[in-house]
Amino acid sequence: MSKIAFIGGGNMATAILGGLIENGYNSQNILVSDSSQEKLVQLKDQFKVQTFNDNQAAAEQADIIMLAVKPQVMQQVIAPLATTFKNKKPLIISIAAGISLESLSKWTDPSLAIVRCMPNTPALVQKGASGLLANSNVSATQKQLTDDILKAVGLSVWVNSEQDLDAVTALSGSGPAYFFLFIEAMINAGEKLGLEAETAKLLALQTALGAATMAAKSADEPAQLRKNVTSPNGTTEQAILTFQNLKLEDTVSKAMQAAFNRSIELSEELGK
Repeated sequence: MSKIAFIGGGNMATAILGGLIENGYNSQNILVSDSSQEKLVQLKDQFKVQTFNDNQAAAEQADIIMLAVKPQVMQQVIAPLATTFKNKKPLIISIAAGISLESLSKWTDPSLAIVRCMPNTPALVQKGASGLLANSNVSATQKQLTDDILKAVGLSVWVNSEQDLDAVTALSGSGPAYFFLFIEAMINAGEKLGLEAETAKLLALQTALGAATMAAKSADEPAQLRKNVTSPNGTTEQAILTFQNLKLEDTVSKAMQAAFNRSIELSEELGK
């Protein structure tokens, strides 16, 4: 079993290592390095993983390195590890937004196998969606290893370019916030219609969960599912027509384009 070192023990790292352990991965093959002693104690107590306050010590023992630090400090964190990476030749998986494969190779070594991963916050409840992009040094076996790790917290899909990963960022990376906003709006509207706040919240949350579950399990496309519940001259039709008259689809497209553009900007800023 490969040893995985998490450089950074924040929420996303915790979600991934927790998912791995829940799916049968030996906790003694998981190493975590973090600057926060409090975080390390918490992870050791909760998951029985090996913990370090020295990135070098963790990296030297690992076959897979999971880079889980903030994008703004990525270069200063991994630059001192470049020699170790070059000698050990681990598979490197970065979950830092905005840091391109080119930048990661430049800051370490161009011969390394590196995967960029764009996860999202539902990984915290093992319902995540991750976009993956590999450089040319990543083997088929290493791709499968990456899949196995990320599937512990949801689904993963491979894309072909940095631009594709910017699109993933705009869709699934930022996407949970779009749904939270819509749920929030439904709750507020329910209250305005006279429902108690807690009743409106319960109904909105269950409706969102039910609709997503139906869409995921049904053989029908979402458009057909929508048509199935939109009776002519009915209540749903009036709501849908209102959304369409107010150009909901156009608004969603513009919002995702803005997120896509910002993802590209961040990559350029952080890669300097």
